[in-house]
Amino acid sequence: MIRLEATRIVAGYGRTDVLRSLDVSVTTGEFVGLIGRNGCGKSTLLRVLTHVLACSQGEVTLEGRDIRKWSALERARRIAFVPQQESAYFDFTVRDIVLMGRYPHRKRGGLTDTDFAIADSALRQTDTLALAERPVTQLSGGEHRRVLLARALTQDAPLLLMDEPTAHLDIAHQAEIMQTAHTLAHTQGRGVLAALHDLNQAAEFCDRLVLMLEGKVVAEGTPERVITPENLREAYSADAEIETNPITGRPYILRVTPLREALPPSCFFSGDGN
Repeated sequence: MIRLEATRIVAGYGRTDVLRSLDVSVTTGEFVGLIGRNGCGKSTLLRVLTHVLACSQGEVTLEGRDIRKWSALERARRIAFVPQQESAYFDFTVRDIVLMGRYPHRKRGGLTDTDFAIADSALRQTDTLALAERPVTQLSGGEHRRVLLARALTQDAPLLLMDEPTAHLDIAHQAEIMQTAHTLAHTQGRGVLAALHDLNQAAEFCDRLVLMLEGKVVAEGTPERVITPENLREAYSADAEIETNPITGRPYILRVTPLREALPPSCFFSGDGN
């Protein structure tokens, strides 16, 4: 069992703290969803967990050892990360980009047949094999997202962290990505931690949810425990009508009503052109 854990984390940018004494963990064999409104600190937390951003207080441990004591190569063999976005400036092919995930495992002599087989498997899992020879600069936003996931899968790390992995994807590919993450956890025994905005998808596929508000955890546990009207009112400032999905048995949000009063149309458009 491999565990990545953050304890009493305080972190941010400049003099502004985004995370405030936050605890979170992910262990191999589970799919954990990070949820919460925009700006609550989900992306910042993922940066801290991957050691891209240092925390000012608290500790991040990997297998019980301070993450700062692991080399970058050692971390890359254990943690794969799918960023929220990544610019494509050079005309590498999709296969070239995906094969970059094998870098932590490369030995002298370059890429092997095993490396190519792992990359092709990841391309098939993400429905990007047909794009393998296309320059990455010619992809749509959704195609690029799936390629970044394929690269992370090719890294073959026991822990996978993802920042909004279903952004820009159509509903079919969203479902495929979420099902892939669930399969990685429950069939392959990997640990998956993903920042998610679609609460119904999070409730359907995740084993455990972590609800964040203003850099803190306000609820954690099974989807049934976290996706409640009271929690969503606190975290999203909205009233939610929640039922049980008759197919999955998980919570399902039917309707959301923001608590703040809607602005009148005149605030957005004035017929006199002023």
